[in-house]
Amino acid sequence: MSNELKMQSVALIPQGNIESYLRMINTYPMLTAEEEKELSEKLYYNHDVNAARKLILSHLRFVAHIARGYSGYGLPQADLIQEGNIGLMKAVRRFNPEMGVRLVSFAVHWIKAEIHEYVLKNWRIVKVATTKAQRKLFFNLRKTKQRLGWFSNDEVGMVAEELGVSRKDVLEMESRMSAQDMSFDIDSDDEDNSIVAPALYLEDASSNFSKSIEDDNWENDAADKLHDALSKLDERSQDIIKARWLDADDSKSTLQELAIKYNVSAERIRQLEKNAMQKLRVAIEA
Repeated sequence: MSNELKMQSVALIPQGNIESYLRMINTYPMLTAEEEKELSEKLYYNHDVNAARKLILSHLRFVAHIARGYSGYGLPQADLIQEGNIGLMKAVRRFNPEMGVRLVSFAVHWIKAEIHEYVLKNWRIVKVATTKAQRKLFFNLRKTKQRLGWFSNDEVGMVAEELGVSRKDVLEMESRMSAQDMSFDIDSDDEDNSIVAPALYLEDASSNFSKSIEDDNWENDAADKLHDALSKLDERSQDIIKARWLDADDSKSTLQELAIKYNVSAERIRQLEKNAMQKLRVAIEA
């Protein structure tokens, strides 16, 4: 791989010192409208990979500028830039030069979308927003909180009206944003640590032997009652229940098949089945 290609690879995947990376991407010249249109047409109509490379490299500084706006989330700046670069590449691939807009205007949506996805996946272990509406509220509320700090009741109403959501939505998202991740098994030997680890109070139902024994006893008792109740039915009712419910799925009988067997109507078989099931239900629940 040539030195030029190596530099271009580093430009897409920031490594080491961010300031050095920013100086490097600023060496790639910005394109005029005419140059951009010419390269875009080569890529769109001829699938020119070299044109795509030049379009991407000339817009890396724009990605870094957008990524800088997300520095308040406590995530590595290099990762934010890398995700933004992915969005830029997706935008370049989809850009139609006949749209009549500059690539930078089209790409901003794709760049922010990738950064937003990265922030939501990595800001907390537990996701704070899953739906599209929650994601939009999360980022809008984050900007508003930076301006106002912790909300008063009046500010909650003002923010809800400004963002077009309910007060409940604002309060719930604010609560999610203020919560902190907690280790499942905090060292309980640390006397200075007043936090109780979830591992100490969350129930593990799989190791509840008494519940397992109760469940087994209930199943055995229900099976005994069912067997006893079946033995008290007349022979025809027993056969109907067995053929309709107890046989394997591939050998169960239809109402019509049983009607032919007993020389009665299918409706009569349905009535007999219903009466037998009612008797079994009463016997089991007793």
